[in-house]
Formats: sequence, C-alpha cells, structure tokens
Amino acid sequence: MATYDAILPAGGRIDPAFASVVGVENKALITFEGKTILQRVIEALRATGRIGRIVVIGPPEIQKIASEFGADIILAPAETGPDNIYRGLAALTSSIDRPEKVLLVNTDLPFLTPALIDEFLNACSDKLDICVPLVPATLWDKRFPGSTATFARIKDGKFTTGCIYLMDVAAMERIKPAIDRVFENRKSKIGIARLLGPRFVFKFVTKSLTVRDVEQKIEAMLGCTAAAIQNAAPELAYDIDFQDDYDYAVNQLGVSR
Repeated sequence: MATYDAILPAGGRIDPAFASVVGVENKALITFEGKTILQRVIEALRATGRIGRIVVIGPPEIQKIASEFGADIILAPAETGPDNIYRGLAALTSSIDRPEKVLLVNTDLPFLTPALIDEFLNACSDKLDICVPLVPATLWDKRFPGSTATFARIKDGKFTTGCIYLMDVAAMERIKPAIDRVFENRKSKIGIARLLGPRFVFKFVTKSLTVRDVEQKIEAMLGCTAAAIQNAAPELAYDIDFQDDYDYAVNQLGVSR
C-alpha cells in the first residue's frame, strides 16, 4: 500500500464576530470535543497508516499545536495560499526522501476520518497528476440536510469539490506558473473568463458543461492529467468558514460549545 507525505496549510482566519464566539482567530484552532480541528486532522491522517511526513504551515499559534501533535515539519506562512503549499513542497523535496506524490489537506475539516481518507486514496489513480474529490449535491443534502454549501450546476448535476487532493510532485513543480496566474485572477470575473476561454464559459452559462469538460480544461490549462473522484464523501468538503458552518457542525457532532 502506497504512503504519502501530507501538506497542511493552516493559516486561514475567520471574521472578528465569529472569532469572538469560538475564542480563536484561526480556523484550524477551532475546537470540537476538546480538540482543535488541526489536531483532529493530524490524528486522522496518522491513523490511516498511509501517511509519511506531515508538513504544517501557519503562524506561531498554529506551529505550537502542530509541534504538540506530531507534525514532522513546521513552517512559517508565506504571502499567499499557493505560496504556503509550495513552501511545504520545497521542504519535502529538499530532502533525500523526495516524494512522488503528496496529499494536500485543509485544516478546517471537522468530519474528516481515517476511513474517509482511505476511501479517497483508494479511488485515486497513480497514473494521474491531480485527483480531486467531487461531491454531488444529492449526497451532500443527504449527509448534511439543511446546511449551506456552494455548488456549481453543470449538465451532469450540481457539485462541490472536496478539500483534500492527491497531487504528483513533478507536476506541481511544473504547473506553478499556471497556478499563480489562476490565483492572481481569482477575484476577477473577466480574468477568470479569459483563462477559461469563451467556449468553456459558453458551455457553463448554457448548462451544457460536463464533468469531463472541466477535467479537460484543467488538463489544458495546467498541462497535466487530472480527474474528479466522483461521488466523494461530503465530509471531505465540509469546511468551517462561517459561524453557520460551526453551529451546524456542533449540532451534527453532538458536542457542547
């Protein structure tokens, strides 16, 4: 069974009103059942028996928790989200134990479990450069009825993506310029439209876009092979961005605040 190193960016912050409720400013430090989400994610990864080194990138308060719960490499944050990921990647590839693939995992996933990580990894192909979990709205609504999530409607249905990705290291190094371009244009509808191209935008607007169209666009934009892991577990996509997400998770887990 293959093992993978994992990169955990942990610098995401929440708004002041939400922070006043949970007592922390960083999403990864929100606590459920006496454990921070960061601790829960690290423990879930370790429990699979399939994870080698764990890299955590975050500010000092994150670094303290990461050290206490067994992260192998702990790094200060960079300027941007992509820079954080590539800083973690550089730390892994600078050693003699250069990995072939790495697992990228968000640190605000309260429902992540070892079994779900195993399920995702088992569904990924070693022949692909990028594997991304794709969660249909039907599965989400069954697992988290009444919760909020952002879905994209295409010809094949309504979907959201998960927050855990298996990526080929050589491909990641090769596509960094393209990733930077996407990040730079992320807040510009015109910029994103230019990156995607008129045909893709037209198919999206007319609801004729398919999952395979999206995979092919990612492959063309980044110059690598990519696939959506379909019917992925909704828990892989449930992250904590707002207080509504937190309140719902508290009720689902049956824990006190």
